[in-house]
Amino acid sequence: MELQTFHNHGPAAASATVVLLRDREGELEVFLLRRHGQSDVLGGAYVFPGGKLDPEDAQWAQRMDLPAPRLHELLGEPELQPGEAAALFVAAIREVFEETGVLFADVAPARSQELWALLRQGPGFDELLGPLGLTLTASALLPWSRWVTPTLSSVVRKRFDTRFFVAAVPPGQEPRHDEHEATESVWLPPRAALRQYWDGSIELAPPQIMSLAHLARHGSVESVFSAARARRPPCIRPQPQDVEGVRVLCYPGDPWHPEREQALPGPTRLAWRNRRFEPDGGLAMLLGDEDPAPPAPQAAPTRTYSR
Repeated sequence: MELQTFHNHGPAAASATVVLLRDREGELEVFLLRRHGQSDVLGGAYVFPGGKLDPEDAQWAQRMDLPAPRLHELLGEPELQPGEAAALFVAAIREVFEETGVLFADVAPARSQELWALLRQGPGFDELLGPLGLTLTASALLPWSRWVTPTLSSVVRKRFDTRFFVAAVPPGQEPRHDEHEATESVWLPPRAALRQYWDGSIELAPPQIMSLAHLARHGSVESVFSAARARRPPCIRPQPQDVEGVRVLCYPGDPWHPEREQALPGPTRLAWRNRRFEPDGGLAMLLGDEDPAPPAPQAAPTRTYSR
């Protein structure tokens, strides 16, 4: 991944991402996809499955196992209408099905794989699943965080307003990559994924780095779910700075971020050094081996970019 500078002043596109989880041999694992190298969004990087909200997603709002007002409450964004909140859950379910074959619906595991095979032959989500009368199991997804791309972006050309959900893979189903948008996939404990990133084996963008650092503080799916249920999903608006020629991304709780309360465990800033984004304090800060206080207040850099 190369550091670049994109000035994106348009509106951020509403998006949804699903962090698929499982417990394996006493460890929490997450599912990661490697985006196609020619993709215009994070090409070659490992990401969680997800994508943009489609206008058709709203049509499924009444075909889920939880009503729209309850989904609105779970998302924790009072400025949205209940239908808008429900559509984001639909987008999350649709995207994870399109990209991995995992279907959160009242359907047998074998049938979900048959449907994914049909989907890859050309029909869209609505065209394929609409006539089947399925109920989407939105209750399986828990809101985890919200990430809004700053107007000055270091890794993507477009701006996204992405809701991250956490979910356990339904019994009997197994996620895979589609060989189109994604060319590889892997299950990894969050700490192992961060170590591989540090070693240069895989590429990660800052939201994935920080999300994995958050998940590295948990040892099981239930631990993640308990944390998700206990709080409103934090909204993360990174604040980019250029400090003596080094790009620094600051997060809530950092002295250079306008939001003083820390929203995520772990580091409050990442700096582009050694051809990667890394925190002061190194890998241990990401893994949770060290959780010192945020950096001491300093004079703001002379060159600052607004969100």
